[in-house]
Order: sequence, then structure tokens, then C-alpha cells
Amino acid sequence: MCGEQDVRYRDDTKVLAAIGTHVATQTDRVTVRLPRALAEAAVAAWEREENDAPGEETPERYALRDGAAELALIGLAITERGRWEGEEVAVDLDLASAGAAVRAAR
Repeated sequence: MCGEQDVRYRDDTKVLAAIGTHVATQTDRVTVRLPRALAEAAVAAWEREENDAPGEETPERYALRDGAAELALIGLAITERGRWEGEEVAVDLDLASAGAAVRAAR
């Protein structure tokens, strides 16, 4: 039974990817507003240098590292095209980065 379920999930993922292809052609970036403290933390993640050896790659560590990388990419976007407006920054985020942030909040 598990094999059939995996096939269905694989097929579902292909459909999700096809939807993603269509969404990507309609919008490349989305404008978001972030509070100063969050924006500054994202920029700090972008500017940070990681000099330690990566260590053992477990699924949990991969997920943590992936989240940290997404935060750093948001920091890069803020650095390159963020518009500071008082205590907030408005920035056009890549749709994938915005989605990663929303998924991390779940």
C-alpha cells in the first residue's frame, strides 16, 4: 500500500511543480514590508561568515541550514533593493524566498 501512496505523492508533487512553473511566469517577486529589527537580522545573516566545517549532514541539520540560507538571501535582497521607510523596510522578495519564510512560520 505504501508504494501506491508514494506514487500518488510523486504525481502530486509533479502537479505542484507544474503549478509553480505557471506561477513563476506570472510573478517573479512580491513586495513585502518588514519591521526594522527583522530586516536588520536578515542583513546580519547575509553578512555573516561561516568558517566552521559543515559537520555531519542529518535531515534536521539540512533543514536548519536551508532555513538559514533562505534568511541570508532575504538579507541580500534587503541590502540590494530594500527601501527603508521609518521603522520598516519595503523590499521586493523573490517568490521562493517569501514562500520559504511563510513555510518557516508554520
